[in-house]
Parts: sequence; C-alpha cells; structure tokens
Amino acid sequence: MKAVVLTKTGGPENLAIQNIDTPEPGPGQVRVRIQAGALNRRDFWITKGLYPGLKLPAVLGSDGAGIIDKVGAGVADDCIGDEVIIYPGFDWGEDPRVQSKNYRILGMPEQGTFAEYICVPQGNIHPKPGHLDWGETAAFSLAALTAWRAVVTKAGIQPGRKVLVTGIGGGVATTIMLLAMAHGAEVYVTSGSDEKIERAQSLGACGGVNYRHDDWDGSLKKLCGGVDVIFDGNAGSIFQSCFNVLNPAGRYIIYGGTRGNPPDGINIARLFFNQIRIEGTTMGTPEEFAAMLAFVNARKLKPIIDKSYALEDAAAAHEYIGAGTQMGKVVLKIV
Repeated sequence: MKAVVLTKTGGPENLAIQNIDTPEPGPGQVRVRIQAGALNRRDFWITKGLYPGLKLPAVLGSDGAGIIDKVGAGVADDCIGDEVIIYPGFDWGEDPRVQSKNYRILGMPEQGTFAEYICVPQGNIHPKPGHLDWGETAAFSLAALTAWRAVVTKAGIQPGRKVLVTGIGGGVATTIMLLAMAHGAEVYVTSGSDEKIERAQSLGACGGVNYRHDDWDGSLKKLCGGVDVIFDGNAGSIFQSCFNVLNPAGRYIIYGGTRGNPPDGINIARLFFNQIRIEGTTMGTPEEFAAMLAFVNARKLKPIIDKSYALEDAAAAHEYIGAGTQMGKVVLKIV
C-alpha cells in the first residue's frame, strides 16, 4: 500500500510516498481503507524532530476516516463496508481526569492514518456522521477531541459565557470556537492577522483583537468587558495579557504552549483573590470522543476546512501547517 513515511527528521522535505506492506488485522481489530486524513501541528513537529519519543521510520497522521474492509479474529464480519471515523488514542487508562503513562495516539509510534490502510481495535471505530464528507469527517478527530475536552469537560461552557480563543487559525482553536458558539457562548478571538480575525467574525465570533498591537488586552477589555474563560494554545509572552482580561471566578484552559513558558510569571494575588482556576488539558477519553460525535451529529456541525491536498502532496501540506497561516483544518485526500 502507499503511505507517507518519515525517514529522518529535519522537516517535511524528508517525507516520502512509499509502498509498504498492507497491514493485516489482528484479533479484535478491523482494517480500514482510509479515504481521508487530516493534519495536526503534531505531524509537523514530528518531521522537525521536535516531539518526544521519536521512532523512525514512521507513518504519520492521527486523523482518519474510511471504510472497514477486513476484520480480525473475534470481530463479526457484518461491519465490513461500514463507513467510520477512528478514535486516535490507545490505553487512556481508568482515570478520566488524566491519561495513563501508556497512552499514545496514531501517527508515531503507532502507524498513522496517512496511508491507504490501517488496522485498529474495533473499539476505536465510530460511525461516520452522515452529513459530513470524508475530509470533513477526518477533520473531526484529534483536534475536535481536544477542543471538546477543553470546552465541555474542563470549562463546562454555558449559554451567555464570554470566552476568548487565542491565536485563532489552527485546528484546535477553530474547533473550540465552533463548539463554544454551539453551546451558546459569546466568542472573542486574538490573532496576529487581521484577516483571520475578520474570518472568525464571519463564522460567528463576536469580535477580536490583534495581539501585535499595543495594549491589545485593554482594547479587548473595552470590547467585551472581560471574559469568563480563556482557551490558550500559545502561552509565552501573551499569557499575562490574557490573564488580565479574565473575569473573577474565570477559568484559564491551556491546551498547548507554542510560545513557551510565560516570561513574567503570574499575578498571584489576582489569582487567589479573584478565585481564578488555571487548568491544563490535552486529548480526551474514548467516552468524550463518542460524546463529541453525538453532539456533532445532533447539531449537524461541520468543521472549518482551510485546504485539501492529495496524498502525493503530503510534504507541501506539512509545510503549509508549519507556516501557521491556515484558518481551520488541513485535509489529506488518501483516495
């Protein structure tokens, strides 16, 4: 089968389309003929060698959707032909609050979805939402699960809450915006691009500010009066400014740190006097994945897609993700 294989680190230029052995499903597994995958920044960081536990060669990709074409021992064959989306995690563990030390996701060290076929446990399979095409389905995977855990499990978003999504554009950020709006929240965004802010507003955001401008946190506070929840995948130098616009009893949910650690620390007095909660979050449990899909189906939600690439253009797709200019998910068409 054809697969996107990373042979060495250094960047997306080291990705190659190779013919590798087609996997055979083991006991309790199904084989999925992948129709589409979707990229995450994790894939780009792996190509650069900036991800822990690297094992090469590797077939990347955590997001995937396709058709079951073969089953292993112990799996009834009446599921062959089913259209499915794949839960990308393994061995979350018994505690829903935190993943086990054995938790891992597709796309290194496990074979990823940027291939014509993949074998996964039957329990990782969920029905494809009927209102979505293959690319849209694949896009509602890892980023959507991360967004769901942040918005629902961690923040418990309710109608009327004011939320801030920092660095709008990436897959998680845009899906957080989508889910928060679907839960009745007023969503505000930040970006270094006025065009992205305008795009977010066209999709339903109430407003936004450019963090490259002086006193952008003051401008945001004038715009919305402060926010109840912040969803931040950046941290770094913007952390304190974000913290300044958080209302009393607010929650600061951190799902990434592309800008590194905050250089100036935290205003501790404001933290405890205002009863503020800071929480970290990552991907989610199988139960959260099922709940997210049920919500997507009930509301007929569609992900925000920026671009689609052919399998043969996987390296270019990774370069595009690495540039950080996208507004939504980037899809890889396998078939």
